[in-house]
Amino acid sequence: MTDPTPQELKDTIALLNAMEDHRRFHKMEYFKPYPKQKLFLDLGVSKRERLFMAGNRVGKTETGGFEVACHLTGLYPDWWAGKRFDHPTKGWGAGITSLSVREVMQEKLCGEAGITSLHGTGMIPHEHLLGYTLARGVSNAFDTLRVQHQTDGIKDGVSSFSFKSYEQGRDKFQGTALDFGWCDEMPTQTQADIYPEFLTRLAGEGIMLVTATPLLNTLVDQFTKEVSPDRAMVQMILDDAEHYTAEQKRALLASWPVHERETRRLGIPMAGFGRVFPYDENSIKEPYLDYIPPAWMKLWGIDFGINHPFAAVLIAWDRDMDCIHVLHTIRVKDQQALQHAAAMKTYAAAVKVAWPQDGTAREHGSGATLASVYRAQGLQMLAAHATFPEGGYSTEAGYQEMADRITTGRLKVAAHLSDFFEEFRNLHRDKNGAIEKINDDILSACRTAIIMRRYAAPAQLGSKFTRQRQTMARDVDFDLD
Repeated sequence: MTDPTPQELKDTIALLNAMEDHRRFHKMEYFKPYPKQKLFLDLGVSKRERLFMAGNRVGKTETGGFEVACHLTGLYPDWWAGKRFDHPTKGWGAGITSLSVREVMQEKLCGEAGITSLHGTGMIPHEHLLGYTLARGVSNAFDTLRVQHQTDGIKDGVSSFSFKSYEQGRDKFQGTALDFGWCDEMPTQTQADIYPEFLTRLAGEGIMLVTATPLLNTLVDQFTKEVSPDRAMVQMILDDAEHYTAEQKRALLASWPVHERETRRLGIPMAGFGRVFPYDENSIKEPYLDYIPPAWMKLWGIDFGINHPFAAVLIAWDRDMDCIHVLHTIRVKDQQALQHAAAMKTYAAAVKVAWPQDGTAREHGSGATLASVYRAQGLQMLAAHATFPEGGYSTEAGYQEMADRITTGRLKVAAHLSDFFEEFRNLHRDKNGAIEKINDDILSACRTAIIMRRYAAPAQLGSKFTRQRQTMARDVDFDLD
């Protein structure tokens, strides 16, 4: 092989520089979402309001900036399945202060503030960033962007995007109709009137996206407790961020104040009045079990899903070690007993099913109990609803038994069951100390199985009991893969 000529070296260097410039000024082309990020983006096609509740430094603002750039430019990637506008758009973005908006949102979209040569190094490509006006009060802060929009490769007009902050007050969120809005972080309790005002600015098919680490818990309840078909939440934790090594994650965690680590790593609100399970979830995670000893006792626990999602949990009880292993979970909404039973039978048709007290309620039409409806679908329903051996079925006592098992190492959960851990890290108590039974479908089913383990039996598991690398996300009826 001969050495390259000076001209060939010059051409190679020029090519590498051109490639680097393209990457710097066309950042959105190189955005490859993690599964949770893509799920959040995809939900835009069906949800008017979305909350991406995530830990610090996992890419939540990057995700919001990417979506905003897509709507402003019309440059949707081939893999895009979310909301799509076929016309120039008008949007607003809001953050906590004018300074934080400049340092975070503006930089994500446009590049570092105050350096003209870096304009266009954010998510909006350089040639699409047509111009801007400056805001008052904060140096180098933009007020409104003008962005070239195109549909199907044809330039069809100019989009606009204005930056606002919660500190400006509600009056600044009144006025024109918008195609979309973006809140990066949440208004404080004293600014609670801003979000609904912002929301009313959306035109007919307009959408709102919120990207936040909920150190200040205001909008969280709206997304987690107030059920609406127009609203969805996706939660991403530090462990989901593949751009960090394990060592980098440990160092990042150590840099945060101890009392904020849980929120910053997991994206859990500093809510409340305490988690029901204030334990490191890694203490109960175990690898997928390729072999389940036949002698282990198996049992399903279910939560019927009256006015909330249906859930089922399959456990295996190693009586010798008195250790319960959670093998599989199901959580679905807007389906009937037929679909619920079919999903369970696919994995463990011969396993008995423990069910809660509300299974004794009767259907209005047939007069049959809920438990008998599921029995008619071929499930091995136990004869009576779940109770402790000594009687009673207290929620508090059931969760206390789970807590006791966690602290003594006698409850293990397959590490890939992300829906279980999502509920595990979010279940809280109210101001009176009572458990807030909201979004605890999987945990309720697990609790039911655990208190009825005396009826478990060494039944055969189904042929489709295989590793589920990604489970269903909350309120979503498709796999993430």
